[in-house]
Amino acid sequence: MQLGRIKDLIVKNFPFQPTDDQGQFLDVFEKFIKSTEGEDVLILKGYAGTGKTTVLSMINKCLGAFKWKIMMMAPTGRAAKVMATYSNSQAFTIHKVIYKQQNDPSAGTLSFKRQPNYFKRTLFIVDEASMIGDEFNFGKQGLLTDVIEYVFEKPENKNKLLIVGDPAQLPPVGLNESPALTKEGIEKIIFYEPEMAELTQVTRQDLDSGILLHANDIRQKMHEGVFEPVFNTNKFTDIFKMSTERMEDGLRYAYDKFGQENTAVVCRSNFAAVQYNKFIRQTIHWYEHEVESGELLMVVRNNYFFLPEDAPAGFIANGDFIEVMKVYAEEEMYGLRFARMRFRMLDYPDQEPVEAKVLLDTLHQPEASLSAETSKELYITIRAELEQVAKNKKDLKELIRTNEYLNALQIKYAYALTCHKSQGGQWDAVFLDRGYLPPERQDKEYMRWLYTAVTRAKKELYLIEKSK
Repeated sequence: MQLGRIKDLIVKNFPFQPTDDQGQFLDVFEKFIKSTEGEDVLILKGYAGTGKTTVLSMINKCLGAFKWKIMMMAPTGRAAKVMATYSNSQAFTIHKVIYKQQNDPSAGTLSFKRQPNYFKRTLFIVDEASMIGDEFNFGKQGLLTDVIEYVFEKPENKNKLLIVGDPAQLPPVGLNESPALTKEGIEKIIFYEPEMAELTQVTRQDLDSGILLHANDIRQKMHEGVFEPVFNTNKFTDIFKMSTERMEDGLRYAYDKFGQENTAVVCRSNFAAVQYNKFIRQTIHWYEHEVESGELLMVVRNNYFFLPEDAPAGFIANGDFIEVMKVYAEEEMYGLRFARMRFRMLDYPDQEPVEAKVLLDTLHQPEASLSAETSKELYITIRAELEQVAKNKKDLKELIRTNEYLNALQIKYAYALTCHKSQGGQWDAVFLDRGYLPPERQDKEYMRWLYTAVTRAKKELYLIEKSK
C-alpha cells in the first residue's frame, strides 16, 4: 500500500467517527511515519476519555499493511496487560524488551545491561509514559534515556518511537512533571524537537460517563488554577457517594459483581491502605491466618532472584500483583518472620507459578517497604554468619548474592493501595478514599492525585464519605 493511505485505512477501521482531535493526530502521525528527515520521536498526550487507546489499537491493527512492525511496551506489568487487552496483541514491559540480566562475579551482584536492538522498520509504542522517569534505573543511566537509545541504536534500521501518556496523571515520585511527555525532557536526549500531538476532546461514546466527566472537570480546574473539586453523583449511574458504614455492603456487592481481582480501594497513604486491608481481610473474607490461599498481594520491592532470566515476567517487580496458591514453612529468623509461598503472577498469564521465600513483616508495616535501617541490620547479621563458612572473598560474595533471606520477597496485601501503587492499572470498581484535606492545602498536586485516582475506575466509582 502507498503511505498516503495510512490515515484512510485507520479511519476506515475506526469503530466510530473520529473526533477532530483524533483526525488531526492521524495527520501528524502519517507525516511522522512517512518522514525520512530524522523526525523519529512523536509524543501523544491524551487525557481520560479522549480515545487514546482506540487510536493506538487502530494503529496497531493497520500499520502492518504498510510493512511496519510494532512493538508495544509499558513501564509495569499491569500497564502492559491493559495495553495488550485494548490492542488485542502482545505488549511487554520495557525492561523485558530492552534489558538483559547479567551476573557480575567480581562484585557478587546482578545488574542489567541494555541488550542489542535488532528490530528494523519498527514503531515502538510506549504507553503510560507519565510513569517513566530518567533517574538511575536498571542500566547505567535513566530509563527514558535507555529506551530512546535502544530504539535508535542503529539509525540504518529506520525505527520510530511513539511516546503516549496522560500529563494530568501523577509524575514519577519526586518529580513535578513527567519528562517523557515534555518537549524539553525528550529534546535533551535526542538533541532535536520531538513531534507533539494532543487529544483533549472526550469521545461521544464517553459523554455519559460520570467518571470521565468528573475526571475532565478536575483536569480543567487544575489547568485553570482552581483547586476545589466538586462531585455531583445524582445524574450518573457509574459514580456514587458511599458512607463508611455502608462500605462493607458496597465491597461485597463489587466483589460479587466484578470479582476480587477487578475491585480496588485507592487511598492517600500507606497507613490508610494497611487499615483498609485489615478491615477487608477480617470483615469481608473472614481470614484467620496471616496469609491464606486465594489472597491478593502486591510486591513492594524489585526482586531479581526467584525467576530465571528467560521467564516471561523477566523479574518480580515493585508493583506486581500476585495471587497466593499455598503458604508453608513459616519461620522466625534474624528478628523477622519469613515463609515459603507458591503464587501466580496476575499480570503475566504465561508465567508459570512461582515459589519464593517471602518476608511477612512488611504486610502490616505502614512504610512502603522494609526500612533501610532494618535491611542494613539484616545484611550485616547474615554477612557475619556467612563469613564463618565462606572459603574466600569470591565465595562470600556468591553466598550473599544467593541467600534466600536477603532476597526474600517483600509483600503487602493488595485489596487497598495508594494512588501511586495503583497507577498504570484500572479496575472495574474503585472505592476512593480522598482523606481529609483542608481547602487551603488543596493544590495542583492534590488535584493531580485526585485525577489519577478517579481514572483508575473503569465501570463504577465509589467516593467514600466519612460517616457523621
